[in-house]
Amino acid sequence: MTTTTAIRIRPSGGALGADIEGVDLSQPLDSASVEAIRNAWLDHLVVRIRGQSLALVDLERFSGYFGQLDKAPVTPWTGLPHIPDHPNIAVMSNIEQDGQPIGSLGYGEAIWHTDMSYKAETPTGSILYAEEIPLDGGNTNFANMYLAYENLPADLRARADAGLLCKHDASTNSAGQRRAGFEGMDDPRELPGAVHPVVRTHPETGRKCLFLGRRRNAYLMGLSLDESEALLDALWDAAVASNPVWSQVWAVGDLLMWDNRAVIHHRDAFEATDRRLLYRTQLQGDRPY
Repeated sequence: MTTTTAIRIRPSGGALGADIEGVDLSQPLDSASVEAIRNAWLDHLVVRIRGQSLALVDLERFSGYFGQLDKAPVTPWTGLPHIPDHPNIAVMSNIEQDGQPIGSLGYGEAIWHTDMSYKAETPTGSILYAEEIPLDGGNTNFANMYLAYENLPADLRARADAGLLCKHDASTNSAGQRRAGFEGMDDPRELPGAVHPVVRTHPETGRKCLFLGRRRNAYLMGLSLDESEALLDALWDAAVASNPVWSQVWAVGDLLMWDNRAVIHHRDAFEATDRRLLYRTQLQGDRPY
């Protein structure tokens, strides 16, 4: 069993991100170790633990230390989770077997997003473990939404603070793939999705941050479409274009855990002929406020 005496936290030195060393996640953790990892996660928003060799049960055990797990999405071709024996684990992969993908998101770019923000209750965090990685590309990039909010120009911050609400599109995923049943729908005002405040309060730290979800098909409630598009462009420019980014260059055995409430992330594209296989769990959350 890993104890806190072995754990070392090495911040990235950037706007977010830290490495956690001295822990073997294939073994149970004591409560003090879990608390140390949780505190590092809250402080640095993204934590990385390298050099792991995990079975799926190990990933589930580690993830469960931090909250109740969400069920993984089902596949449209079977109506079942990617791994029926492990319904809490989603597969992120471009690999195909018998003509069907074994996972989701493929090999293209996944645009800046917050996981599952189109739901009324959004995940607390996500945990991603790498088993196969491409030769090049497929990096995951993160931006700190505390800083994005704090560094907004005064006029833009005042508008965001004035109870601005955004509808988060449920019709497409972060790779731009249209979900079944939503073909032919293009007006953001008419698309389905949860409505959340543009500025949310982190329920554990009490800090405010931007909560933008995804840019594609987003809509600011009560505004004309042109007004919504212009204001969203300005908010996204402040959140990404002028905000420092921390990039995860994957290695086999990396485990990454991020705070879904206070970061956005995107994945770089990679060659379709390269194999990429990662396993993800998500921690159940609550309604942003």
